[in-house]
Amino acid sequence: MDILGRRCRLGGLPGLANPTNPGNAATFRVLRGRSLGSQPPHRSPAPSTAASPAGALPAGGALAAGEPVHAGGTVPAGIDPAGETVGAGSAVAAEPGQGGGPVGESASLPPDPGATKLDAVVPAAAAEPGPAVPVGNESSLPFPASAQGLSAAASVRQLLDSLNREQRRNQELLASLAFALRSFTNLSRFLELVPVVASRLVEAEGAVLVVFHPDGRLWREQLQGSPGEGCAEALRQLAALSDSQLQAQPGDQGVVALLDPLLHRLLGPARVIATSVVARSHMRGRLYVFSARRGFSWSEVHRRHFQLVADLTGVALENELLQEDMRRHERIDRQLSIGGEIQAQLLPDHCPTIEGVDLAARCRPAFQVGGDYYDFIPTRPQAIGRRRERGRWALVMGDVMGKGVPAGLLMTLLRGMLRAEVLSGLPPDRILHDLNQLAQEDLAHSHRFVTLFYSDYDPRSRLLRYANAAHNPPLIWRCQAGSVERLDAPGLLIGLQSEAEYGCGQKVLEPGDALLYYTDGVTEATGLGGERFDEERLVGAFQAAARAGLGAQGILDQLFARLDRFVGTDRQLEDDASMVVLKVREEVMLPPLPIG
Repeated sequence: MDILGRRCRLGGLPGLANPTNPGNAATFRVLRGRSLGSQPPHRSPAPSTAASPAGALPAGGALAAGEPVHAGGTVPAGIDPAGETVGAGSAVAAEPGQGGGPVGESASLPPDPGATKLDAVVPAAAAEPGPAVPVGNESSLPFPASAQGLSAAASVRQLLDSLNREQRRNQELLASLAFALRSFTNLSRFLELVPVVASRLVEAEGAVLVVFHPDGRLWREQLQGSPGEGCAEALRQLAALSDSQLQAQPGDQGVVALLDPLLHRLLGPARVIATSVVARSHMRGRLYVFSARRGFSWSEVHRRHFQLVADLTGVALENELLQEDMRRHERIDRQLSIGGEIQAQLLPDHCPTIEGVDLAARCRPAFQVGGDYYDFIPTRPQAIGRRRERGRWALVMGDVMGKGVPAGLLMTLLRGMLRAEVLSGLPPDRILHDLNQLAQEDLAHSHRFVTLFYSDYDPRSRLLRYANAAHNPPLIWRCQAGSVERLDAPGLLIGLQSEAEYGCGQKVLEPGDALLYYTDGVTEATGLGGERFDEERLVGAFQAAARAGLGAQGILDQLFARLDRFVGTDRQLEDDASMVVLKVREEVMLPPLPIG
């Protein structure tokens, strides 16, 4: 007899056998060795078959919803209508008298809403003769409920797998953007990734990134869009915006009100969603995603991912700004370093040899370039050797108002002028007068002034002449008297008045006397408590060092050590500090020669 397969649905999924191929059918055999025909009758009542057409199923023979059923139809592996286990691909054989219709005929059954669709088709085995199985109605079969549970679990697994795949994809996109953020050296390459990643994260068709300079101008070189061919016209229209039009808007909200309608118009009928790119509470750009695809949805997850991309873009723009500032500061530092080296070369690198005196000098600038100035200038530069040591020397201490590069440049200018004036051989008061007139125009343009103490010393007579242009008066230690005096003379700042007059004073230095030149950076240095070092502390420290019989270098070292203890060894001076010490050597008294 022909064995026909049947197509069945369990929960709406495809059945097991092809009803048009008789070779796919097989006999249904119980693996436990019991005939299916010996199973107890089903509990559901059998409907009447009197009105059934030819080939209709017998009573209780409903198997599947709306599908053709043939005698000997296949059933799933492991499912037995009577609760027994069967082999895969087994078939139910129709037995005469058990309700099987004519071979090749089928009957349509009413739909079963509780049916479960299977995911795979099980192949049928070879047909074997066996006892017939009475077919009951579908409510008496146990497999639809179990198959439905299996399919529900499979559906949940598919959903979880899909969600996991989407989550991994989003994580990989964000990780790639974060990697580019921490490793990029070219801002343009990073910004090119932003529209691509943003559109893929939210499953949009494209994205546009608009970036501004820190001053609000449109950064036209960094306008980005994805896909390029779809955003080319929009980017061209954006680049045509004038900077004045953007900067005229009242704050960030005004810029948003200008850009958003323009992008909506340029991108056509697509749905457009935007967010601001913010860095340090200042809007640095605007990020847009768009899609004209039907079914494009926007969720809270999309919003978070979209905002995260915008925040990372803001960090990248801020990093670029900080790196640009760092590069600019590095260039300035290199220039300052060069300026400091030049200034150090202009200041005396060592003290000259002057007959009968010891000299020591040091300048400690607050910055790489300072405005303090000291110099030792021979009045007869053509003299050499012993004649040069015994000649008259000019000793100068000056301070340009302010500090840093401007003060250093003015100091360099003043040094050249002063050295030219010293060659004239005029007394100190006339030299300051002429210097003031020469520097008047340059200092007036810079709105700065200079304090200067000028003196010249004759080693043969130990005569010191001096004039003061409002500088800190030097201190002189009188060895015989054991006291400290101040050297001062009337005079105005260099550059204040073109016809200013200066007084001139003079002192004869005795053996053991010491002279201290200094700038206001020493007396105005502040300690940990905020108080100043002032002149009183300087006088006390100078008197103690001179009374101890130290040489010029020893006195200088002790004064700076006292200043460092006051300020703090780990603190930087707020102003340039310079000191020069001149000490007259004590004469060696030889005993008188015996007479006769």
